[in-house]
Amino acid sequence: MRMEYMEHNKGVFLEQLSWKEAESLLSDSAVIVLPLGAAAKEHGYHLPLNNDLLMANYLAKETARNLDVIVAPSINYSYYPAFVEYPGSVSLSIETASKIVEEICRSLASFGPRRFYALNTGISTRVPLERAAATLQTDGVILHFTDLHKALQAITDEISAQEGGSHADEIETSIMLYIAPDIVRMDLACKDFCKEATGRLSRHQTSKTSYSPSGVWGDATLATKSKGEKIVKCLIDHIAADIEQLRHSQPVISQG
Repeated sequence: MRMEYMEHNKGVFLEQLSWKEAESLLSDSAVIVLPLGAAAKEHGYHLPLNNDLLMANYLAKETARNLDVIVAPSINYSYYPAFVEYPGSVSLSIETASKIVEEICRSLASFGPRRFYALNTGISTRVPLERAAATLQTDGVILHFTDLHKALQAITDEISAQEGGSHADEIETSIMLYIAPDIVRMDLACKDFCKEATGRLSRHQTSKTSYSPSGVWGDATLATKSKGEKIVKCLIDHIAADIEQLRHSQPVISQG
């Protein structure tokens, strides 16, 4: 094993290994982490399209620092239907997003691993991930994933000052102020929040969408680095607990 990859981390990054090094690590006891974050998804005026990918990669590095895992290359496209009106945003179908995860897991499972964890930084991505998990179970492969609502509900209830929101808002912007402050343009941060939300975000006022000229859903102006630090630490702890639970889970082949 190349010592530079192991010196400061308990985990390793699959892409940095040779196939021979990977062979010795891809055992049936290994836990594979799949970072999942959009590289092309609007986040208001003040955050870049690759916001979620930056977050996923940061959390993956922290996870590898502290846990015995194998981090696979990031998945940077998935199911994001709420943002397709905003230029640069890309969304796959549920079927395609699910298949990508399934086929990555099946490829790596063929070498031994049966436990996979999607380090998920989205909300709508739960749908294809749930579908992939159910399908993979028929092969005796376990897929768990981060549920952001569950992971962050308590801390957001404690520190959030915004009226409401869930996208490029006080919470998400605070996270980025902590992990990647150089990419946040707080001079362009704004509040866009309509209580009468009826569907996906839209730059146009209609009866079937949630109006947001900026693409923000919440109040990004309330974000601070100190809030972000608390949120990120809570999220890292939740991910670690998820992975340790997964590590002790036993694959069961579904008959359905």
